[in-house]
Amino acid sequence: MFFKCQTHSHQHDQFTSHSPANEGGRALEKTRSGQTTVDIHCHVHVLEADEMLKTLAPEDTGRLMVDTNEVTARINKTQQETILPKLTEPEVRIKDMDAQGIDIQAVSPSPFHYNYHYDPEFTRETSKVVNNRIAEVVADHPERFVGMGTVPLQNCELAIAEMERCVNKLGFRGIEISTNVKGNDLTRAGLESFFAKAEELGTLIFMHPIGTSFKERMNDHYFRNTIGHPLESALAVGHLVFDGYLDKFPKLNICIAHGGGYIPAYYGRFDHPFHLRDDCRENITKAPSEFLGQLYFDTVVFTETQLRHMIEVWGADHIVMGTDYPYDMAEPDPVGHVNSVKNLSDSDRDLITGGNALRLLGLNESALN
Repeated sequence: MFFKCQTHSHQHDQFTSHSPANEGGRALEKTRSGQTTVDIHCHVHVLEADEMLKTLAPEDTGRLMVDTNEVTARINKTQQETILPKLTEPEVRIKDMDAQGIDIQAVSPSPFHYNYHYDPEFTRETSKVVNNRIAEVVADHPERFVGMGTVPLQNCELAIAEMERCVNKLGFRGIEISTNVKGNDLTRAGLESFFAKAEELGTLIFMHPIGTSFKERMNDHYFRNTIGHPLESALAVGHLVFDGYLDKFPKLNICIAHGGGYIPAYYGRFDHPFHLRDDCRENITKAPSEFLGQLYFDTVVFTETQLRHMIEVWGADHIVMGTDYPYDMAEPDPVGHVNSVKNLSDSDRDLITGGNALRLLGLNESALN
């Protein structure tokens, strides 16, 4: 394994960070000495891919799904300009990682790079540019980063080819995908072979929405993110369960961003009708929650209560620490967030802050020290 984790003195003591990653100025926590910490949810932006998009569609900033009114668009534009060094410069990112007590980031592309609604050949080229840049970042700092890539998901054959390149040539550990493809659900977009290949390769699928296809009532108050994202994840998870994909691919590793959306907190509404209605068991023969137990959820839920509930229901071995760095919807104190959970054992804390991610990403912790 080419990783050798940089040694940090993670202690229980708290310290104050004035980094923009922690604009609230609250005390950040580090985990106990010797524990390798992993951020499963953080993004890289590639300016070259933006330039490629401008040549095809000058009016498209990649943000049409979230820039829903003048106020939101202005805030998003200012934020993008402010955080751009964090999205593009590894040295800036590493300083924030050190401040947050993060040893390793599993970096994934900005969701604005999906480009699923364009010609598949164009998206294949932008995907290659994005993935190559992430590979460069990892190669320059192999002790701090692992790579996750993007693929032209609107074409299954091309998506598989780019996933194989990412895994076999670039050494990536995962692939980031959205919750739908041009409004088509993942299980109904001709992607069965893609999921089969991901299972065969042992590649982590990191599912991250961008905006929502249900947008008419979500133009204000940033609802396409705050409500749209967890709704999109709930719909995607629902189709994976009820369309039988998690039954068909039981060894598939999928991590859902933002705590899995709404379903992990309200799974009873899946299970209840399964026992009563034929239309809720057309493709599955056991309760939906049993399939949900195959999934992994990140910790980006912001409250101790919801995180504790997720751990109690799904088990500490299915919760993975994340931040959503460096956006304003990020958790600024990921280790402290996990440490805030009441009555959490040291072993469970270790799983959440690093152990689960190391396993899902196929990293050997002994080779990191």
